[in-house]
Amino acid sequence: MDILYAPMRSHYLKHGVSGECVFCEISKEAHKDEEHYVFYRDEVCFGVMNLYPYTPGHLMFIPHMHIDSPHLLNLEQWSHLAKLTRKGCEMLYAFGAQGINSGINIRSAGGAGIPEHLHWHLVPRFERDTNFMTSIAQTRIYGCEFVEIFNKIQQLSKEFLR
Repeated sequence: MDILYAPMRSHYLKHGVSGECVFCEISKEAHKDEEHYVFYRDEVCFGVMNLYPYTPGHLMFIPHMHIDSPHLLNLEQWSHLAKLTRKGCEMLYAFGAQGINSGINIRSAGGAGIPEHLHWHLVPRFERDTNFMTSIAQTRIYGCEFVEIFNKIQQLSKEFLR
């Protein structure tokens, strides 16, 4: 049996999910940005750490508008989101990323984990971040403190995203 340590899931396991979209809840609760690991917020979108990260620093930019596809954004909103994502890449390079996977999984058939609300992933990659554990044991190791990573991303966002 594989046992993976994931303390960030404890709230979900204790309380489940409410009836509302999780991203809409985060959007409405600016006073809980620290609790939700939101590192950036403006009138169009917000930046949040992925609670189930593929690698340290895995983050997302999410429009406040509850939509499931980028074609529903007007061109100004799309441009804003794309510019933030571009700046987010610069920020992740300053964080130490040696490469980045970037993408939007659109709707369920497109692989979205939360298909009802558009979110753009930036996944920092590091040389040798895939090793025998991933290749043979189908297990990923997250060898960092999540809150420390959030604090560093939050600090960098003040320099790169403002």
